[in-house]
Amino acid sequence: MQSKFNSLTRILKTKYPLIQGGMAWISDACLAASVSNAGGLGVIAAGNAPTSWVKEQIRLIRTKTDRPFGLNIMLLSPYADEIAALASEEKVPVVITGAGNPGKYIKAWKENGIITAPVVASSALAIMMEKTGVDFVIAEGCEAGGHIGEMTSMVLTPDIVRSVSIPVVAAGGICDANSVAAAFCLGASGVQVGTRFILSTDCNAHINYKEKIIKSKDIDSRVTGRVTGHPVRILRNNLSRKMSALEFEENAAEKIEKLGEGSLRKAVVDGDVREGSVMSGQCACLLDKVQTTEEIIKELFDTDIFRTMGSGILNLAETYQ
Repeated sequence: MQSKFNSLTRILKTKYPLIQGGMAWISDACLAASVSNAGGLGVIAAGNAPTSWVKEQIRLIRTKTDRPFGLNIMLLSPYADEIAALASEEKVPVVITGAGNPGKYIKAWKENGIITAPVVASSALAIMMEKTGVDFVIAEGCEAGGHIGEMTSMVLTPDIVRSVSIPVVAAGGICDANSVAAAFCLGASGVQVGTRFILSTDCNAHINYKEKIIKSKDIDSRVTGRVTGHPVRILRNNLSRKMSALEFEENAAEKIEKLGEGSLRKAVVDGDVREGSVMSGQCACLLDKVQTTEEIIKELFDTDIFRTMGSGILNLAETYQ
């Protein structure tokens, strides 16, 4: 049992089996460095940013930490090919991909010693990704913020665990020690946490964005843009209501995509949480304070919680005391 739980830390060379989620406009070098320095894998999110910005962030994080870090590449980005090449040039330790199949990049990344992992929302995609030679997969349930699939973490995680032989990282709805322990009980070798880190003092997201998360209730989480084929989970506001109203109109997909252009930056950078896209996981309703990254990670791996979960989880707890 212990070797299973430690498989991810051996791959990533981190203290904890923890990956910080790649959130566009949020996961910059500052946040990522703080997570890496605290024992997890900090991740820079390329999002739709130009290659020059991503290169700047990679250079910056190396001045802030000497520990492993990751780069999240959204394959729908118009800069995806350039950033994939940049990852090889910079020999980024870990590359995580989302919104597509990274198969055509894997060989080059492997030749440069890069650990690779795609975010997947189905067992079929996980099996396909394993065949390409990725090191592990991230099973992201629909509780997550931002772009989501249909399956919940409770079902998706064990389904993918039984479908592949490589480590599986659970994501979606994970925000405290209880949910971390639950992920291990479902067979995961590690966890990815996004929304909780928005409330880190090292996160540069606008204070309005953080307060919107803190004040949110369980009924405030909304999935928008299903008609586009790329649904997005955000917190309820004027933007979500406008998008919902468009769902059944003619040319709804085009109208919703147009309305969403630039809306995430508007919320994260400008602090407009009424008309901006406040991407957040369902777990926002469980979060109530801003903390340091170190405090967040310490709470995520609270050993008292693990001790209640059985011998396998206890092994993990003893490892990280």
